[in-house]
Amino acid sequence: MSGTKALEMDALAAEKGLASIRFDYSGHGASGGEFRRGTISRWLEETRAVIDHVAPPSLVVVGSSMGGWIALRLAQELARSGTGPRLAGMVLIAPAPDFTLDLIEPNLSDAERASLAERGYFEEPSEYSPEPNIFTRALIKDGRLNRVLTGIIETGCPVHILQGMADPDVPYRHALKLMEFLPADDVVLTLVRDGDHRLSRPEDIARMKAAILAMIDAEHAPDL
Repeated sequence: MSGTKALEMDALAAEKGLASIRFDYSGHGASGGEFRRGTISRWLEETRAVIDHVAPPSLVVVGSSMGGWIALRLAQELARSGTGPRLAGMVLIAPAPDFTLDLIEPNLSDAERASLAERGYFEEPSEYSPEPNIFTRALIKDGRLNRVLTGIIETGCPVHILQGMADPDVPYRHALKLMEFLPADDVVLTLVRDGDHRLSRPEDIARMKAAILAMIDAEHAPDL
């Protein structure tokens, strides 16, 4: 919630006189808890708890990387329950739906598989933090239960995907694959040729803001 994109989103909301919600999942940022105890199901539950507590009537959801996966699961859960805010739009930045199954499991080394079996997790160096990335057996197992790239995803709202083509963590082809599962929605995909995974440069932030504002403007446009 203290990252560049989250702060810029919050500033945009303040500038436009709109409310915004920022939060860190457990084990992330300012939130307590251990990352290694987290799963997609747990972080989805926390997301729903925050939204239910604030209880906005409508919402433009902004999710980056794993947050993009959780955003898609949130849409499914809101539709299933029939309660909660109406989704007015979704901005997904380098979204990583099903990343445990599609991007992690196929590329596991023998050593990583052995570590998962023996210790229940494996570590890899992080480009974004001095702390290593930790992938647990529970996260990978739970990821299979939260797959979204298995059939048509109906978010019920416009979706704008921002994806760097130089992203070393989530290949841009993954965003193209996601597009195939969103045939019922108004979906825009913006590919940034030299964009990385974070998409936090000034020009990337400008694209994110423009996508958010387009959905807000559409939400408040008069019916014709």
